[in-house]
Amino acid sequence: MKGKRRIVVKIGSSSLTHRETGDMDYIRMEKLVRELSDIRNRGREVILVTSGAIAAGKNALNRKEIRVDSKAESLAVKQACSAVGQARLMMTYQRLFAEYNQVAAQILMTKNTVVDNLNRYNAHNTFSELLGMGAIPIVNENDTIATYEIEFGDNDTLSAVVAALVEADLLILLSDIDGLYTDDPRIHPDARFISQVDELTEELMEMGKGSTGSSVGTGGMNTKLTAAKIATKSGVDMVIANSADIGILHRLLDGSPEGTLFVAKKDEGFDLPGYVGNLHKN
Repeated sequence: MKGKRRIVVKIGSSSLTHRETGDMDYIRMEKLVRELSDIRNRGREVILVTSGAIAAGKNALNRKEIRVDSKAESLAVKQACSAVGQARLMMTYQRLFAEYNQVAAQILMTKNTVVDNLNRYNAHNTFSELLGMGAIPIVNENDTIATYEIEFGDNDTLSAVVAALVEADLLILLSDIDGLYTDDPRIHPDARFISQVDELTEELMEMGKGSTGSSVGTGGMNTKLTAAKIATKSGVDMVIANSADIGILHRLLDGSPEGTLFVAKKDEGFDLPGYVGNLHKN
């Protein structure tokens, strides 16, 4: 871990909000920004993939519990909440990063950003320029105009796509769980913890299909294993770690064996645009 130079960190909605109220957890956000700023001060490049826009918008618009009659109307409400929440989320990040003398940049992506060749090329160039300038890109899905993107899985898949796109050395998924278990430890206390995965077998992929995320986020273990598949096949190591203590970021980069490590196994024939294009079609 000590040799990783380009790092993508993903944090989900459940890690950014108070469980009791659904409101933003500013202490957690401040600790996250401090950790990322320190990583940048070590001379490493860092990209943050963040959820929280819809949750922030729900809170601002007093729509914490979305109750609508149709799926289409529900999607429209989520998109409206995202439009309000994304602005609030970025304003908070900008202020916090400025306190540590860091420049934050916003990048909003959709599935088409990766599938379309020109869009993918332009996105890669934008990331490269921002990192070269010393900025910290903050990435989210463009929920306001997208439809299928909201169902991507709490940005787990997006973070892996970003890591592959920028040829990162490491992807860290901050979650509300310690890592990968043989079963859901919240339901099955005898579930066994898996500290390292050298190869993503079909058996492992099947393990995640029955899991779901928290009531705030939309991502469960299934989306994290999909992210692991994208990352490892693209040559990127991935770690699932518990966000209960944000300080786990610097401990991981110092070599502490925490969370579950998915070892990169680059597949030269892996078609990232094709894989992303076929996600969630069924």
